[in-house]
Amino acid sequence: MELVLATNNKHKITEIKSILGKSFSGILSLSEAGLCVDVEETGSTFAENAFLKASTVCKLSGKAALADDSGLEVDALGGAPGIYSARYAGEDQNDENNIKKLLSVLKEENDRRASFTTVLCLCYPDGKTVYATGKTFGTILYEKTGDNGFGYDPVFFSEDLKKSFGEATAEEKNSVSHRSRALHALLEKIDF
Repeated sequence: MELVLATNNKHKITEIKSILGKSFSGILSLSEAGLCVDVEETGSTFAENAFLKASTVCKLSGKAALADDSGLEVDALGGAPGIYSARYAGEDQNDENNIKKLLSVLKEENDRRASFTTVLCLCYPDGKTVYATGKTFGTILYEKTGDNGFGYDPVFFSEDLKKSFGEATAEEKNSVSHRSRALHALLEKIDF
């Protein structure tokens, strides 16, 4: 069975293929599946947003589709930026500006505990839907360290790795990341 990923994000595609690659006859990005769609994330939870993307891509492609919604949740900010992680800086959203805003908001904050959460949604053409969640815990640093990864990786100090995701190799990050944990949880739930 082929799987269509509801993304063209190269980082996500590489990580997903490394974990699920042997479980499907082929794994296609949106562009590889010939789809040009940008599903608006109007849900109020990671699960709702993942479902919106996966169900849309499943309907358009006629194939099984996998989507995720992921975000950074900071304890002192009541779980923010959460589902708005990628858009945290508003109109000026990009990794750099999102990090700048986060560090500015946390400037006087001592409680810097945080977690990354991923919720995966796998939709099959027959209507079956499977969800899986993964989390990884750490703290927000006071400044960026490392140039690896993407998003908030340079300011997220991993409890597991004892260094920032920005300092970690792709292999190290994938071994403990929220997406990796969600993908492994998904593997345990799906039938082949």
